[in-house]
Amino acid sequence: MTTTPHTMKAAVLHAIRDVRIEERPIPPVRPGHVRVRIRTVGVCGSDVHYFTHGRIGPFVVESPIILGHESMGVIEDIGEGVKHLQPGDRVTLEPGYPCRTCECCKSGRYNLCPEMTFMATPPVNGAFVEHLEWPADFVFRVPDSVSDDAAALIEPLAVGVWSVQRGGVKPGDAIVVYGAGPIGCTTLQAAKTAGATTLIAVDLEEYRLDLIRELGATHTINARHEDVLARIREITRRNLPESHSGADVVFETAGNLRTCQQSMLAARPGGVVVLVGLPPNPQVELDLVAAASREVDIRGIFRYANCYPAALRLVEEGRVNLDRMVTHRYPLDQAGEALSFADEFKHVSMKVMVDV
Repeated sequence: MTTTPHTMKAAVLHAIRDVRIEERPIPPVRPGHVRVRIRTVGVCGSDVHYFTHGRIGPFVVESPIILGHESMGVIEDIGEGVKHLQPGDRVTLEPGYPCRTCECCKSGRYNLCPEMTFMATPPVNGAFVEHLEWPADFVFRVPDSVSDDAAALIEPLAVGVWSVQRGGVKPGDAIVVYGAGPIGCTTLQAAKTAGATTLIAVDLEEYRLDLIRELGATHTINARHEDVLARIREITRRNLPESHSGADVVFETAGNLRTCQQSMLAARPGGVVVLVGLPPNPQVELDLVAAASREVDIRGIFRYANCYPAALRLVEEGRVNLDRMVTHRYPLDQAGEALSFADEFKHVSMKVMVDV
């Protein structure tokens, strides 16, 4: 496809498994915004879900939409009033911006803003494009030592950082991560930086367990072949009776019915369960008596708030490895193939990138 000086290529989802490369106008730059020449974008599980199902809960693809929200690029133009960025800066884009004036925003929980605008969530277009315009206060300069891939993957790391904050992970804690996918990997690494010393990962795929072990897991459990709860209790028993063994904090990142149920039992009495993944059916049967009688705190997370600066510092200081998570890449012209691969080959891949 040949574009004019005023147009760009975009990968547009028209229907389930129907991605087309189209010519779209290059967006102008509004005051307080910047325009970024996108370099690379990570394929997220939510992108794959829109690609394969056309919806996530109440968010339904009713008209053509551009997917992709884990992005980085180079600033090519700035709008009036932008002081902290300039053309040529390598940047990562936080994909959601709020109203900035509601109670949630003013209290620092802007991720709960009722007027949130979030990339690649219907009807908002995302980053599978050559040029993207975005509010400057949600665009962050990337240190020279941080690669393009890692800069794009600051987004899933922000999820991990927020999950660990919500879970209240402390030095010396034992944590369990259900699901050794990209969010499981970033959450486990974030927990390690917070001081957790026993880091247990649970998954069905040996490939992903091997990789998360490289990233810091001290123990891995293959749920196909092992009794997960028995292994967690064995690992965390310490000097306690078996009834009081379990993890201090359990992160459910798989979005699976069975792991949601099991996570309540994997936490020790007085422990915390953080629900990170979203199961396809929101009605999940849980043993609330077991959770309540053991005073297990159940906490949800929704995206993140004020996590990008911390996430960037963790990567810059070498305390989190995002580059190792990248396993496959496709050009923008093959964005549909990238989504298909990410859907069908989880057993041999971790993070698929689209190079723009």
